[in-house]
Amino acid sequence: MSEDQHNQDRDDSLAEAVRSVAHQLRRISVESLAHWEVSPSQSRALRVVTRCGPIRLTELSEHLRVAPRSATEVVDDLQAKGLVERRPDPQDRRATLVAVTEHGIAVGQAIRLAQGAETERLFDRLSATDRAHLARILRKLRA
Repeated sequence: MSEDQHNQDRDDSLAEAVRSVAHQLRRISVESLAHWEVSPSQSRALRVVTRCGPIRLTELSEHLRVAPRSATEVVDDLQAKGLVERRPDPQDRRATLVAVTEHGIAVGQAIRLAQGAETERLFDRLSATDRAHLARILRKLRA
């Protein structure tokens, strides 16, 4: 086997491993959200609204990197569940802000705890040294 072929095989298996772990993380996320009947996109939106405070839909769509119409649909679903509410924007009467409710704060916190626990279970298979190396490598790739 040539060195180029060997490197290609190694790269393919690395890419496959990364995709597989990413798939596991997505599955864990979806399963942990099922208890609250919240989709991954709704969970992300709830996180953004909680972190940013009251936010306009256009800003939320930018944070989520989705079309404003998609953000509106997500907010409609979250509002129907009592997790967010729409409020008039005091700076512009024509605009509306999306704000997290007390129930939304509680659900968001419960989701973070559940997902954190499930993710920890996955990464508990690694030694502390391996976890530190993986964290360093992922930060480098993310940059």
